[in-house]
Amino acid sequence: MGKYERRKGYRGEYNLVKKLKKMGLDARRVPLSGSAEGFKGDVIVEGMTGEVKVRRHSFKKLYEWLENRDLLFVKMDRKPYLVVMNLETFSKLLKGGEESE
Repeated sequence: MGKYERRKGYRGEYNLVKKLKKMGLDARRVPLSGSAEGFKGDVIVEGMTGEVKVRRHSFKKLYEWLENRDLLFVKMDRKPYLVVMNLETFSKLLKGGEESE
């Protein structure tokens, strides 16, 4: 991975954690984006490990499918379902239905 990609990834993680904290959630970046032994993932949110992916075009269809919906369920053959939701819905869910900023 080149320098540009590493910086873009760091910015994505940093900005996500900043937004989550502003919403009142306990969030922090994992040191070295999970490459350090004993640390997995990129971020920890309310005790849950998260991976952050920032791409220019790769997720366009996900955004289209999620438009005007709260949740998007995706599944690949022989894999479990995944749930995709916007950050505000995620924050509200974790906070027990409270409105987020």
